[in-house]
Amino acid sequence: MKSEPDEFSIDDLARARGQTTPWFGVRNYQARNYMRDGMRIGDRAFFYHSSCPDPGIAGIVEVVASAHPDATQFDPESPYYDAKSTRASPRWLNVDVKLVEKTRLVALAELRAQPALADMVILRRGNRLSITPVTPSEWKAVVALARAKKP
Repeated sequence: MKSEPDEFSIDDLARARGQTTPWFGVRNYQARNYMRDGMRIGDRAFFYHSSCPDPGIAGIVEVVASAHPDATQFDPESPYYDAKSTRASPRWLNVDVKLVEKTRLVALAELRAQPALADMVILRRGNRLSITPVTPSEWKAVVALARAKKP
């Protein structure tokens, strides 16, 4: 799950100890569908900082509420407002997450250097999705990296 740290960072989530947050603002149908169809309560996800000087995985979150309408689509004051979306037929969904752990930053270059992650969706050239699936073997490899000392 990618977020720009100047909008919402792992530190913002950490400061909200025990709190949950909706993963709002996803405006890509494929990413929305990954949340709607692939994420369940109790699932874990990587919190990835994107569009910043040091992109990479900064922590682990847990899904605590399944996909539901993203409230920002209905708010004309929100940058995520969608005039074509209605409460009766919302276009955009989000899940709610809580922090499991903040990890050391596993930088994009470090992720790309791992042969076990060669096929990871988020590492594919041209990938712009904010929500992407992770296989069990990729999960295990990234968790090992995140918990290891920086190379």
